[in-house]
Amino acid sequence: MQVYILRRLLQMIPLLIGISIISFLIMHLAPGSPVDILASRTATPEQVAHIRAIYGLDQPIYVQYWKWFVRIIRGDFGKSFVEGRPVLDMILERLPNTLYLNFVVAVIIYAAAIPVGVISALRQYTWFDNVVTSLAFFGLALPSFWFALLLIYYVALNVEWIPVAGIASYGYKLETVGLWAFLLDRLRHLLLPAIVLAAGGVASVSRYMRSSMLEVIRQDYIRTARAKGLSERVVVYKHALRNALIPVITVIGLQVGVLMAGAILTETIFSWPGMGRLFYRSAERVDYAMLMAIIMINAILIVFFNLLADIAYAYLDPRIRYD
Repeated sequence: MQVYILRRLLQMIPLLIGISIISFLIMHLAPGSPVDILASRTATPEQVAHIRAIYGLDQPIYVQYWKWFVRIIRGDFGKSFVEGRPVLDMILERLPNTLYLNFVVAVIIYAAAIPVGVISALRQYTWFDNVVTSLAFFGLALPSFWFALLLIYYVALNVEWIPVAGIASYGYKLETVGLWAFLLDRLRHLLLPAIVLAAGGVASVSRYMRSSMLEVIRQDYIRTARAKGLSERVVVYKHALRNALIPVITVIGLQVGVLMAGAILTETIFSWPGMGRLFYRSAERVDYAMLMAIIMINAILIVFFNLLADIAYAYLDPRIRYD
């Protein structure tokens, strides 16, 4: 296992380098540049050229990439073209908020989707299975931004205690309002963004769980376990569920990317102070340094969670070995 983990960590290096090259090229091929934001409309061509020279944007793209790559190796993500602050400091201010939101959403997704998928498989073609299937397809087809706007219009504006923006109310600090009031306020602000992000995840993971469970419960060893007189609870949760979870574990790594991508619009709509909102604002202002830093951090998180998913395979199925 140790050799496998080391090999996977080494494989991450060329993968992340490839992601950085493609992202850097696409970003510079897109229309617009930070100079359009930094230079005023009355700026002369000489002033525009001077600004480009200050930020190195007058150099060939491969030179710009190499200088950026060398800085990244040293742990320097550079400074924001627009705000002039260190990019890493701005990201670290918002990364905990995004991780906090995505962690809660992931817990909701798997806590709801796995039981629903199991019950739906065990009660195939019943009214419960038909309702769950219909809701799952509806959730998969539901645009997250449209769902967020519907919740704001029909729920938040009619229920005063549900806020529509931010991560906490103004002045609600732990040392001033107490633990329970602080936690309740955080939960109220978390409610709508978590529902929007979790809707599609619950729908997709429950379908994966149902499909995997249906395949497992038809296996010979499940029939043998029932023939031995084992209770249905033992057959389902000890023998069937553990093997049915293996394909679902694969979705965890992919789900991280889905949540990070979905958080961009969700955080922007609900004014959640996370990396998604920061990415959206940076894209509007063509802030190359900030965009590349967020893309690389997201890529590292996705690759890391895919590695954790592979390690979880060996725990769930002892037949799997990474030698």
